[in-house]
Amino acid sequence: MKKLGFAFLASLLVVSRAIAIPAVVDRVLDGDTFAARVELEDKTQITVRVRLLDVDTPEMNGQCKQEIDMARKATNRAAQLLPIGSVVDLSDIKDDKYLGRIDARVKLADGRDLSNILVTEKLGRKYDGGKRQSWCK
Repeated sequence: MKKLGFAFLASLLVVSRAIAIPAVVDRVLDGDTFAARVELEDKTQITVRVRLLDVDTPEMNGQCKQEIDMARKATNRAAQLLPIGSVVDLSDIKDDKYLGRIDARVKLADGRDLSNILVTEKLGRKYDGGKRQSWCK
């Protein structure tokens, strides 16, 4: 397994715009981010952090107890939906503001969109990349 390098990320981004890329879940980091292994065209496997498109979930290092409690619930639910070793499809992959992380639409093995599930279950809210709203009241 190689560390994610710029050339690998660039090739993943170019290929992924047209098709869904299968990825194997390594671990869930929080409600809207997980790590996954992806195989590139040359059979090289890389691990990449994936940030879900279109959803924002509370942060584990939140600004209030309510946000932290909600973050635990969102993370636990994401872990249920993304068991280690499960295969998901990544599409609409975009570069993220943090090096080594991508933004992607994530489709579960049963065809459901992970971001939609989290929003529907009120564990996250729709997010377009703008300023995040507070989870604290």
